[in-house]
Amino acid sequence: MFSILSYGRLVARAVLGGLSQTDSRDYSLVTASCGFGKDFRKGILKKGMCYGDDACFIARHRSADVLGVADGVGGWRDYGVDPSQFSGTLMRTCERLVREGRFVPTNPVGILTASYCELLQNKVPLLGSSTACLVVLDRSSHQLHTANLGDSGFLVVRGGEVVHRSDEQQHYFNTPFQLSIAPPEAEGVVLSDSPDAADSTSIDVQLGDIILTATDGLFDNMPDYMILQELKKLKVFL
Repeated sequence: MFSILSYGRLVARAVLGGLSQTDSRDYSLVTASCGFGKDFRKGILKKGMCYGDDACFIARHRSADVLGVADGVGGWRDYGVDPSQFSGTLMRTCERLVREGRFVPTNPVGILTASYCELLQNKVPLLGSSTACLVVLDRSSHQLHTANLGDSGFLVVRGGEVVHRSDEQQHYFNTPFQLSIAPPEAEGVVLSDSPDAADSTSIDVQLGDIILTATDGLFDNMPDYMILQELKKLKVFL
């Protein structure tokens, strides 16, 4: 993934998964992640898997492998709120739920919903907003189940070509769908979408497929042909 990042600091965050076969019945992901914030001089990696305002997780369970990315909304910085706190906490909560087995592989929206509800019920107030994208590989069915809210997303690459991509969700220009927690006085004013609004898909995958999940920092700055060039180099390591 470092070769992708060499194109520029605007590449915000990416998770890469390549399929390998563990036995005659089950598939699993060989995974890697990397990214950095817009101001990389302040350091690349924060607590957990956070890069700038963005965050990610990779979690494994006996039934599924799960990848997730979230893009913290930078506008909260104007109000003294660190945007990475919301996205990072959301992804860490999703990761914990998966590791504890508190999910159904066919329902990634359920993971997102449960995680968001935990944030809403947190005794310590957590303010912020973020997009979110989760992909779940069901090992036994060989299907990929996805939930994408906002303008983060994923690609499935097969044989050097993009065979599936997520749909971007925007209310209007530069205003993606997002999960939010606002102070009481701002409720109803701050844009907030339900996890149920996430676009959900289920697709069959094959051995050798590459699954790339990323925030808009990647997709807005690298066209498909550049991404495919980098994935072609990386595939030899998967």
